[in-house]
Amino acid sequence: MTLGPVMVDLAGIALEPAEREMLRHPQVGSVILFARNFESPEQVARLAADIHAARTPPLLVAVDQEGGRVQRFRGGFTRLPPLRDIGRCYAANRAEGLAAARELGWLMAAELRAVGVDLSFAPCIDVDHGVSSVIGDRALHGDAAAVAELGVAYMLGMRDAGMAATGKHFPGHGAVAADSHIALPVDRRAWPDIEADLQPYRRLIANGLPSVMVAHVVFPAVDEKPASLSRAWISGVLRGDLGFQGAVFADDLSMAGAAAFGDIAARARLALAAGCDVLPVCNDRKAVEALLEALRAAPDPVTLMRLARLHGRGPDRQGLAANPRWQSAVAVARALTDRPALMLDGDGRA
Repeated sequence: MTLGPVMVDLAGIALEPAEREMLRHPQVGSVILFARNFESPEQVARLAADIHAARTPPLLVAVDQEGGRVQRFRGGFTRLPPLRDIGRCYAANRAEGLAAARELGWLMAAELRAVGVDLSFAPCIDVDHGVSSVIGDRALHGDAAAVAELGVAYMLGMRDAGMAATGKHFPGHGAVAADSHIALPVDRRAWPDIEADLQPYRRLIANGLPSVMVAHVVFPAVDEKPASLSRAWISGVLRGDLGFQGAVFADDLSMAGAAAFGDIAARARLALAAGCDVLPVCNDRKAVEALLEALRAAPDPVTLMRLARLHGRGPDRQGLAANPRWQSAVAVARALTDRPALMLDGDGRA
């Protein structure tokens, strides 16, 4: 059996019988975990092992563990600062900021790999233009060059820990006020302004970025469809102009930002036609069931190769606490989370 394009979620801290059956569906290829699926590191390790054992090749297991307000697993995991704190450190001392980015990327990924999670959807490489509350301190910086440099360091830290990075939210969610969870944001900037925000993607792709998550944001200068459903953005700009060869995740297709483009099956077909490899559908089991009933996507050997490269490797949890790098990285995280916020630009942005 091959991995299908649909990413599903789960109800609780252990697999239910109906969920085991769902995970065997040929259109399913991955699972995303949320805070409701977490009780302890030991429990989530068992859950990840059960998901991996459900079929061969094993399903991918993912989570959002950026740090700050987006950290699904907390008890027994290091409290991670928001990425903006790394940007503030960089603004004060470039070398220290880059070192912090790499160490915190490693720490986040190492702790997840120790419980069997393959992927964290990080880093967020949106350029913060000071208007998006849903991005806000999830962004590393307000300058594209700084985001690019810090994003590469963070990605390399994740790679050190055996985890593939996912740059998000392509091509950028930082210049729109609307939240794509509840509305369809429209970025009306001209192409030169939009293109400038692609600098982080250019840098990370040049350094081997394995995967990208595409935003439900419309850029009328390029396409009337959101980037997540747009062939112009994914096949044209991302794969064509930027030369990206990795896996492409749509953002959650159950979000309001995609809802105007048909039912769940129609959205999924648009995303696949645009060039997406993975279609997350979260917090809507009826939509998942409808999509699995309607979708007949044939396995694509290139997509399967991209997804195979996203499976995590090492380390084991027993050896993590004794690892000097873990101890050092935890100290970096604590230093940043305990540091008072700095006002560096007059508007609170680093």
